[in-house]
Amino acid sequence: MSKVICFCKNVSEAELIAATDKGAKSLQEIKDATGACTGSECKTPNPSRNCCADDIREILGEQDNEKPTCCCG
Repeated sequence: MSKVICFCKNVSEAELIAATDKGAKSLQEIKDATGACTGSECKTPNPSRNCCADDIREILGEQDNEKPTCCCG
């Protein structure tokens, strides 16, 4: 079982990696492909109490230079 990265949309690390394997290279492309980082309550259920944008950037290998646009509260 792959760990959950986006808690408000229940998107797993495996789903994010699959999206990158299919060509997603930016936070926006990950959002479009998976729905991750598009909710408003990620900080609440996330044990780290952080938005998932930084975790997604880490999976992308820090290649994405966009500013976080996650709408997590």
